[in-house]
Amino acid sequence: MRQNNTVIPDEKAEDRPYEKCQKYGVSSLTDAELLAVIIRTGTKGVSSVNLAGKILGLSKKDNGLLGICHLTGPELMQLSGVGRVKAIQILCIGELSKRIATYQARRGLCFTEPGSIADYYKEQLRHKEQEVMICMMLDTKNHLIGDEMISKGTVNASLVSPRELFLSALRFHAVNLILVHNHPSGDAAPSQADIDLTRRVQQAGELLGVHILDHIIIGDCQYFSFQEEGILLN
Repeated sequence: MRQNNTVIPDEKAEDRPYEKCQKYGVSSLTDAELLAVIIRTGTKGVSSVNLAGKILGLSKKDNGLLGICHLTGPELMQLSGVGRVKAIQILCIGELSKRIATYQARRGLCFTEPGSIADYYKEQLRHKEQEVMICMMLDTKNHLIGDEMISKGTVNASLVSPRELFLSALRFHAVNLILVHNHPSGDAAPSQADIDLTRRVQQAGELLGVHILDHIIIGDCQYFSFQEEGILLN
C-alpha cells in the first residue's frame, strides 16, 4: 500500500516552505521550514514542517538546530516518518554546519590568540558527549604541522597521559604544542586534574625540548586558556 507522503491538504500554499521561500526569500523560513525543505516529505497525517518540528525537539541536550548535532541515526529513526535516508540527510546537515563554522574560523586562526583557536575547534568539540583531547603540533616558526585527537574520555574525564602526547609530537617532529580539550558540562573552568596534567606535560616537555604554549578548554560558547590566565609555568 503506497504511503501518502504529501503535505497536509489544508495547509495554505503560501505557508509551504518552497512557496514561502520563493515569494519572501530563504531568510523568511523558520528553522522547521528550513529543515522541511531538506527532508522534503512528511508522513501520513503529518506535514514535512510538523515532522521537522518533531526532529528539532528530539535532542535532550539542545532544542532547535543545535540539537541536530547531538542526535544519532537510531534516535532519528525512532520518529515515524524518518527512515534511513532522512536520518542520513539530517546528520549531514549537522556535519555541514560544523565544517562551515570551522572553515570560517580557520581564516582568523592565530596561534598567539587563544580565542581564535577556541573558535576554530569549538564546533568540533562543543557537541561531544565525552571529553576529547586534541594536540596541535607546531614547528619552530609556530606553523601548524598537524593536529591529532589523542584520547576520548568519559563524560567528565579525558583519559590521556604525557607519553601519548609526546609520541605524537615526536612523530610530527613538533617543537611546540597546544593542547585543546572540551568539557561536555559546558563549563570551561579547569579541574584540578586538568591543572595537574598540564603541569606534568609541561615539565616533561621541557626535558624533551617540546614546549607547551597553551592548554585551551572549550565549553559551551566559552573557553579557558591556561596561557591567558597565567597558569603555565615560566
